[in-house]
Amino acid sequence: MLRRVGVAGRVGVAGLLAVIALGLAPVTARADDVRDSQGQVIRTLDLPGAWKVSEGQGVTVAVLDSGVDSGHRDLVGSVTVGKDFTAGSNPPGVEPLRLHGTYMASLIAGHGHGPGGGDGVIGVAPKAKVLSVRVILEDEEPGFRRFNTAARYENVVAKGIRYAVDRGADVINMSISKELATKEERAAIRYAISKGVVLVAAAGNEGTKKSGSTGFAPYSYPAAFPGVVSVAAADEGLRRASFSNRNPSVLVAAPGVDILGAGPGDEYWVGRGTSQATALVSGVAALIKAKYPKMSPALVAQALAAGATRRPSGGYDTGTGFGIVNAPRALAAATKIFRHTLTAKGRSSQDPARPMGRAAQPVQVIHRDHDKITLYGGVAVAAGLGAVASLVAMAVFVGRTRSAKGFAEPARAPVSTH
Repeated sequence: MLRRVGVAGRVGVAGLLAVIALGLAPVTARADDVRDSQGQVIRTLDLPGAWKVSEGQGVTVAVLDSGVDSGHRDLVGSVTVGKDFTAGSNPPGVEPLRLHGTYMASLIAGHGHGPGGGDGVIGVAPKAKVLSVRVILEDEEPGFRRFNTAARYENVVAKGIRYAVDRGADVINMSISKELATKEERAAIRYAISKGVVLVAAAGNEGTKKSGSTGFAPYSYPAAFPGVVSVAAADEGLRRASFSNRNPSVLVAAPGVDILGAGPGDEYWVGRGTSQATALVSGVAALIKAKYPKMSPALVAQALAAGATRRPSGGYDTGTGFGIVNAPRALAAATKIFRHTLTAKGRSSQDPARPMGRAAQPVQVIHRDHDKITLYGGVAVAAGLGAVASLVAMAVFVGRTRSAKGFAEPARAPVSTH
């Protein structure tokens, strides 16, 4: 959950969809203290080093979330408010809270305020633009229960992904979670990848729960879909945060504890969760796409993994993936591979927007005559035995012929002594 700076607040994690955040105690701070409070994150990601190469200019990051306050002083001018796919779930006249979405957007593309932008929240990609797409309600909203039970909202994530792609998003941040996947979401993700859009999603916060039969925390969707960058949360010591899911979907990790960000109405909040880690990684992906706009999603993911620090001893583990994302190292890795391609081309290549494989065909049942099978089987056995007997007879005949002739050396012609 999130906690507003100075005032307690809560964002739930129940129902069809959930924003990914966990609770912390309230923290008191002034707006001009915010940047200092971001110091550890800035150092961990080494943002000053990355900003010498890229600040995210020209890139649009779609934030599929609860909505973004476009008037927050640390985001003003950087946010386009897109479609609300939750429309009709709240009673008429009820305004969205937009807490979680504003918080995530500020971590991605906050530009601060005041002289030189030195106060307030600075995001990972401060010159990037944000497209706000509302696909989730926070549990304080009166329509929360209706949203989570009405069939009409089942595929809001899939619709939000396609909407963001069609409106020019380069990166899509999804700090949201579902327990079950749908074919519509899978198809939407294929569509986004086919258009070169990088998808980043939260691995989930069920890490403290008892592991399932696989020994891992549950998979979270859309993070667990192939092609999506699944992000885990790291604690202050850059180890897997206790709440962060561990399973083979995890690609990388980022700081996810005591992360300060913006809230609606020029407020500031602090929280922990894989949501925050996801937003930070989306920011790094934006830096890469700004530098290399045509770089494929697969190669962006490869650069994020190759540039990670604090790599596990075996190279990979299910807690933090390939390690903690580092912005300048990811950019350096991207420089080495951006000319390559991992995209199949040609008439025989698979269209990512369409289901894999052929449509299922009816199974043809063949009825067999068991009497004929027995008869023909007997004939085959008899023929086989006859062939063996013939080979034996031939071998005996040849052996007798060789014995009758003997093995005497051929006579040699007389040798003349003259």
